[in-house]
Amino acid sequence: MNDHDRLDDYRWLTGQEGAEWLRRVAEDRHALVNQAGRLRKWLSPEQTHLVLEQVELRRRARAKFADPDRMFFTSLGLQQATDQYVAAYKAGRFAQGQALVDLCCGIGGDLLGLARRGPVAGVDRDPVAALLAAANARALGLAGGEAGGVEVRAGDVAEVAVREFAAWHLDPDRRPQGRRTTVVELHEPGLPVIEKLLAANADAAVKLAPAAALPDDWSGRAELEWIGRRRQCRQLIAWFGGLADHTGRHRATILAETPDGGARVVRTVVGKRGRSSFSIPVSREPALGEEDRKRAASPFSVGRYVFDPDPAVLAAGLSGALAAEHGLSATGPRAAYLTGDRAVADPALACFEVTDVLPLDLKRLRRLLHERGIGRLEIKKRIQNRIKKRGVAHEPDQLRRRLHLRGEGSAVLLLTPIGGTVTAILARRVV
Repeated sequence: MNDHDRLDDYRWLTGQEGAEWLRRVAEDRHALVNQAGRLRKWLSPEQTHLVLEQVELRRRARAKFADPDRMFFTSLGLQQATDQYVAAYKAGRFAQGQALVDLCCGIGGDLLGLARRGPVAGVDRDPVAALLAAANARALGLAGGEAGGVEVRAGDVAEVAVREFAAWHLDPDRRPQGRRTTVVELHEPGLPVIEKLLAANADAAVKLAPAAALPDDWSGRAELEWIGRRRQCRQLIAWFGGLADHTGRHRATILAETPDGGARVVRTVVGKRGRSSFSIPVSREPALGEEDRKRAASPFSVGRYVFDPDPAVLAAGLSGALAAEHGLSATGPRAAYLTGDRAVADPALACFEVTDVLPLDLKRLRRLLHERGIGRLEIKKRIQNRIKKRGVAHEPDQLRRRLHLRGEGSAVLLLTPIGGTVTAILARRVV
């Protein structure tokens, strides 16, 4: 199928006739695969595929959007789109009512959030993505009105005159060669184009993967913000110019959804990334349970409580700042868990009260869980240095099967390296 035919099929899908077929299929209780034969009696193979795919994509989009049944997606577009809640938060950092431009807008995740602030233009090199972004703006009532509306076009983002806008947002393609890359220099558009855009207008936000490998000088030129929601780190944003609140620093922001489909900030941690932030006294309290020789010789130990920082905090490298704020210690030199002798209520920390600490030994752990009557076990792991110990599986599902759980009790098992071995911490969730 050529690009022109593909675009025509999507125009049909977003039109009145496509809307009617989407409604019929969504209301039909039969499985989608069973509806294909009936649809082919009336529609072309391409139209049949698009209708069935769109109904399935709308179902999957409920995790990202509050009203996906009026929206249009491609599989890749949905995967790459910023969810409605993160987009609402990000849009709040742009000035109200000023003209903005969203480059590489895709199907419009960020574009729709920005449109609620004022007039916004969207540009994407893929004509289908631009078509769907415009259709989504119309479907949600954001294509016009007092806010100024949305204007979307297909084109080369490198040619956009960003100086004509108050600020710009960019979501570069991380799969320009078909394989995902975290190196900004290999994104599309690449670093030369991004720097050209920054030279024309310094007030910018660049969306990146949480593990992106950034140009060396960005750490001093931008504020780097990792955004988390529902205990997942969703994305990294590099804020430049007047959009940066803390130039040269890292920020971890944790969001919660609001009833109106927006987002509110429940916790922000700001600081400098680096191991030096962990240079606070480590707990010398003896660990609970048995200790092997290596762990006994380690300067690190486990207190009464163990804390799991939010993934956004971990990605931002700000666990040390969080530990210093609450007087906590690291459980190990490369471990992500923190520990202390008092409970801490902080949205950036999941808190667990420790009952037992022992080396990860399958037989000993199985015996302990049977003695405690633990039949429901949540397993969390922070094994960053890939320690191997006598072939014991660290993958939660595999480990859970081998423990042969039985009983009515519940607990949490945290796996982390301490003193060169993998340590099993049995605990109960507090917060």
